[in-house]
Amino acid sequence: MARDIKLGWDVESLNKAYRQGYMAANMGMARESCPYRGEVVIAAWEAGWADAEPLVQKVGPGLDEFLSRIA
Repeated sequence: MARDIKLGWDVESLNKAYRQGYMAANMGMARESCPYRGEVVIAAWEAGWADAEPLVQKVGPGLDEFLSRIA
């Protein structure tokens, strides 16, 4: 597997960071809550967050009401 030893990231870790960013936006977490430190991995997390954000905005507050009913 390709891995950049100097930067400490590989494709799998970037994919994981992207998925976690996507999930974070879906859960309503702030963009500033990224748990990563390396620039490239942060960028992957933020890309996932940014890709999910328009969907979260489209669904809007009705989702919270729906989830509170089923919880």
